[in-house]
Amino acid sequence: MNGYFKNIFALTILLSSVNSFASSLSDDARDREINETCSNYLSQIEDLYELNGLNITFAHPESPSIFPSLHISSQKYNNGSSSFSATLSPDEEYCYLSTVMTTAVNNQSCEEIVQIKIDADENLQVTSYADGGFIILTPTDNTYQIILTTSGENSCTITETRMMWPGK
Repeated sequence: MNGYFKNIFALTILLSSVNSFASSLSDDARDREINETCSNYLSQIEDLYELNGLNITFAHPESPSIFPSLHISSQKYNNGSSSFSATLSPDEEYCYLSTVMTTAVNNQSCEEIVQIKIDADENLQVTSYADGGFIILTPTDNTYQIILTTSGENSCTITETRMMWPGK
């Protein structure tokens, strides 16, 4: 009987926590009173990356508007998955952002993905390491970097990183 109550309690906790993960990252940031500028930037990033997976936000429990916060979104696809994270660091009316988007693709090689990226932007600098096991793509303006890691004959892990200092 004691195990029955433990299971019901665990199920109740699980069901109530699902609701906190169901909102968008920016909605959750606003609900937790994250700095308004940071929340607005997060909303724009959310639209840019089309994030709509499982979302989690970590924020300071007493002063979320003045301390950095961490926002994570995870999505599942028919040919892989992706994980996005953003760290928002408020500074009065400014907000500094760092983002990481990692996507695992199970039906394309890194070489195929590099070719697609170069076709879209022929100015990308391509640097290869470890006999093509790692490939770094860098645009001419250095606004981001993409690291492609071979994870099988026909699969690739793509990690895009950015750091932004809007307004300063």
